[in-house]
Amino acid sequence: MDTLNPLLVSSSAGLNMESRGGVWKNPTLICVPIMADSIAKMVVDMAKAKASSADLVEIRLDTLNSFNPYEDLKVLIKECPLPTLFTYRPVWEGGQYDGDEKERLDVLRLAMELGADYIDVELKVAHDFMKSIDGKKPEKLKVIVSSHNYQSTPSVEELGNLVARIQSTRADIVKIVTTALEITDVARIFQITVHSQVPIIGLVMGERGLISRILCAKFGGYLTFGTLEAGVVSAPGQPTINDLLNLYNFRQLGPDTKVYGVIGKPVGHSKSPMLYNEAFKSAGFNGVYVHLLVDDLSTFLQSYSSTDFAGFSSCTIPHKEAAVKCCDEVDPIAKSIGAVNCIIRRQSDGKLFGYNTDYVGAISAIEDGLPARLNTSNTAGSPLAGKRFVVIGAGGAGKALAYGAKQKGARVVIANRTYERARELADIIGGDALSLADLACFHPEEGMILANTTSIGMQPNIDDTPIPKDALKYYSLVFDAIYTPKITRLLREAEESGATIVSGVEMFIGQAYEQFERFTELPGAKGAVSENCVKDLANLSMCTQFFTIHFLRRQCDGSTSHL
Repeated sequence: MDTLNPLLVSSSAGLNMESRGGVWKNPTLICVPIMADSIAKMVVDMAKAKASSADLVEIRLDTLNSFNPYEDLKVLIKECPLPTLFTYRPVWEGGQYDGDEKERLDVLRLAMELGADYIDVELKVAHDFMKSIDGKKPEKLKVIVSSHNYQSTPSVEELGNLVARIQSTRADIVKIVTTALEITDVARIFQITVHSQVPIIGLVMGERGLISRILCAKFGGYLTFGTLEAGVVSAPGQPTINDLLNLYNFRQLGPDTKVYGVIGKPVGHSKSPMLYNEAFKSAGFNGVYVHLLVDDLSTFLQSYSSTDFAGFSSCTIPHKEAAVKCCDEVDPIAKSIGAVNCIIRRQSDGKLFGYNTDYVGAISAIEDGLPARLNTSNTAGSPLAGKRFVVIGAGGAGKALAYGAKQKGARVVIANRTYERARELADIIGGDALSLADLACFHPEEGMILANTTSIGMQPNIDDTPIPKDALKYYSLVFDAIYTPKITRLLREAEESGATIVSGVEMFIGQAYEQFERFTELPGAKGAVSENCVKDLANLSMCTQFFTIHFLRRQCDGSTSHL
């Protein structure tokens, strides 16, 4: 099995970091692909790339509807405010050009003569192309020789041989682009990149390969691609330049940057990178937090065994339950719940420690919602004590919430699509069970609490709800762990029925404080975020402001208390 080990990371320590105005900046370039169908549109997009703080642009000539090589190349080079990389990608290498091959290579040679800064040539034709420009190549021109694999990512040995083949063409820059079938495939590209003795671009396509486009700055990649707009990509999985710069803090990533991430399947909906990266940046912590689309947790943790991969959040089942078995040590509370949503890799020896912060955030948010409704106070004990607490779902999140409610003295009821699983969890915690189908008719009393821990109602299925509206009148408070959208159909109908509602945003922030402390070993940021402030959040991006503000306040007053 290919693993990313500490030796790999430490070997990148020789990378140079440039100082720009007192701010350290890694040397990895950001290239914006220009894929317009007209010269005029390309000129406009090149100006946008400059305004977006790109380092260079890749001009994809194969996307043009009409093309007069000599005149159009002169315009593109003259009008471009950034260094130019010309690519004329043929269909046999994933591009759109299907014309005469000699004419295609003639165009690239012409671009070279007219002043291009970079030219991308495919490995298949590189030897002949390099011979054709022998003695004519301008000093400033760099030739990128590229290889694209749209099926898979080869072994480390095969990738090493591929690098050698590309080097044999006398390429100035080696470019290898593969496809991720598993996120562990990316580890092989990182190994090749960090050990390369020549400038190298190593990227992996697809959602599972996204981390290659961000962490290439850590492992010494020559450049990465960032698009002007989401979805307008030259290869699957490219992030926007705005996300690279502002979400992932790309310019400041380096060999010593610690990597954190949210593990899930699916995972792209998670807003965790937005929250943690902003907090890292504000706290001056050298870390980056990324989406990790993981199919098998055990294999992932073994492949990324370096201490530089320092911590993970598990956001989806079955990963929360699988994490219990994958960790070297599990916190007793998480073991009782049977689910881990926070994994920390100890820096001294690389051992994995598992915790559960879901129940802390959810129970705190629900408790905060109850006193306002019931005019009670938390000082005399939990307002959950004695309340009938119905949990929808018997997975990892359901277990966490059921455990937390039971600890607070609530009378817990588990409702699940599969009654047997509901019964199993109810027996463990000492509660009652019923099937989800029977929940609509379950109303032994009024003023109950309802907590949905399933994905029913999550984007894109926003019209779904786990319980009919008529049944919601028996609940005084309804909580939904979903936060995309913030107000689900369940919450909307619960509020219309007169119940207090608590969204997944509140839980998300609560558990995030706890995880942030464990990730950074810095004092957390719970602070005094009022109920009204949280409810008034227009979108989750504002959560980062509250999170960061209260973190800084906690640092200033010396508070180190945990949730």
